[in-house]
Amino acid sequence: MKRLLAIGEALIDFIPSESGKEMKNVSAFAPAVGGAPANVCGAYVKLGGEASMITQLGADPFGDKIADEFVSCGIGCEYVKRTTLANTSLAFVALKEDGNREFSFYRKPGADMLMDKSDIQKEWFSDIFGLHFCSVSLGDFPMKEAHRQAVQYASEAGALVSFDPNLRFALWEDLDALKKVVREFAPMAHVLKISDEELEFITGSTDIKEAIPQLLTGNTQLVIYTKGSDGAECYTRHAHAFAPGMKVKAVDTTGAGDGFIGSLLYCLSADGVTPSSLNDLTEEQMERYLTFANKFCGRSVMGHGAIASYPTMEEMK
Repeated sequence: MKRLLAIGEALIDFIPSESGKEMKNVSAFAPAVGGAPANVCGAYVKLGGEASMITQLGADPFGDKIADEFVSCGIGCEYVKRTTLANTSLAFVALKEDGNREFSFYRKPGADMLMDKSDIQKEWFSDIFGLHFCSVSLGDFPMKEAHRQAVQYASEAGALVSFDPNLRFALWEDLDALKKVVREFAPMAHVLKISDEELEFITGSTDIKEAIPQLLTGNTQLVIYTKGSDGAECYTRHAHAFAPGMKVKAVDTTGAGDGFIGSLLYCLSADGVTPSSLNDLTEEQMERYLTFANKFCGRSVMGHGAIASYPTMEEMK
């Protein structure tokens, strides 16, 4: 299998010691390595693949913690830069009584936000399976253009480009700017993952079938639509598949969506799927990928944290 690269934020998630409370009422938090793109790399590696992260960390103890955990779980650090210009980004998470998460971010700016276009090197992308990214690092700061450069290099190299908007409204003062940048970058990706909570914001529609024509545009060949415990769907221009969710008692949903797309990308890589063959995926193939990713996601939410909760291939069996 070829290597997966991901670009964007790697940060410290401060996980609450108790569930069912708003953030202001949580008594303690424990630090865990996170950031959606890093989580995707973690899922891919846990299953037996190779993955490397493109990001920038602060020259501080939290940056050390992230780098150490990348090494310990097998995520490549060869494209991780360090800087003294800003601290490593932090995110506090609360798990509210209704099951939803509450976020508070400390990155004004964070070290990852300052990674520059000139830091991205073309040779990194010469023999990879794919590049994954999210929207958290697409704000009006240097990392946005670093993303654009990485997507260009990956596409030119024939790699599969994957985009999960992973919307974090708390990071954006102007939600119209968020919507605009997601719509700008989505057509650059061959694979687009979108959740039921994000669909209406991005497309203006609550019906995935109605929204599909505006999602399958540009380079996008495969749309993955996740619905939490209600399962997930896949759409190409020629086929559609559905797989039910895995019913479990969730302990912590942090990183669940990242685990889903990370494990699905692993399936695509294992089958040798390329950008040119995405449109030829059969209903049976897509159903198999979705079933595996749902199971991976279900297993992950039964443990605490993100990468730490992801199952290995042996545990999946």
